[in-house]
Amino acid sequence: MGFFTDAGILYYRKDLLEKYGYKNPPRTWAELEQMAQKVMEGERKGGNRDFWGFVFQGKAYEGLTCDALEWVYSHKGGRFIEPDGTISVNNGNAALALNRARSWVGTIAPQGVTSYAEEEARKVWQQGNALFMRNWPYAYALGQAQGSPIRGKFGVTVLPKVSADAPNAATLGGWQLMVSAYSRYPKEAADLVKYLASYEVQKDNAVRLSRLPTRPALYTDRDVLARNPWFRDLLPVFQNAVSRPSDVAGAKYNQVSEAIWTEVHNVLTGQKKGEAAVRDLEARLKRILR
Repeated sequence: MGFFTDAGILYYRKDLLEKYGYKNPPRTWAELEQMAQKVMEGERKGGNRDFWGFVFQGKAYEGLTCDALEWVYSHKGGRFIEPDGTISVNNGNAALALNRARSWVGTIAPQGVTSYAEEEARKVWQQGNALFMRNWPYAYALGQAQGSPIRGKFGVTVLPKVSADAPNAATLGGWQLMVSAYSRYPKEAADLVKYLASYEVQKDNAVRLSRLPTRPALYTDRDVLARNPWFRDLLPVFQNAVSRPSDVAGAKYNQVSEAIWTEVHNVLTGQKKGEAAVRDLEARLKRILR
């Protein structure tokens, strides 16, 4: 049973966008790049030499597979492997997306972003040292906590896309609960799962921890929206989130994901161009899934 769902989102500093004359967060990757560069330069001239435009998950691990799927899909480059099993990664749009991400490293994103997981990105962001951040919804409650330097100063929105006719992308995540077939107490375990997946517990988790419920009714619950008004606006994104190719890959998904994050990391660190990486990734995926 579903415990909570998850999807990648864009965090942005409302106060800084307003300070530099922007009324809305970026809709496209080009807009994000332009805003990030302008605000970063302005903040550094103002004395914050540690300020960056954009932080994300660039480390070679599962989180990079998630980020890369969003980059590629939002550039109309597919899902690496399509739901019907077609290996689609070797295309120009996918290569463009990876080359674009490489261009961020050392310019609007710190050089060290290639070793960032979720928490490394969040710490830079929550210290007030980044304009934009790609992360999961858990970071919202932490950013709004008492004593947070950015409390009340940020918003969240959908991740950008390459153009108006391209799809927005948010990689689907989440946690599920189940009972082990080897449980000595299956009835009691099932009762616990039902309780943890209940409306009441999911509501509490949504209010206190900003965890996204798997129960649609909670997205219109007054108490939930009072604490997380952004839940209402992003519900369609979560409902249409892009899944990783775990269904198609089955038991080989770990190998598939490792191949994805390895080749993407090769691009981020300048070891390969996007065109070579998508070609090599196609070959690796064919070997894994044959």
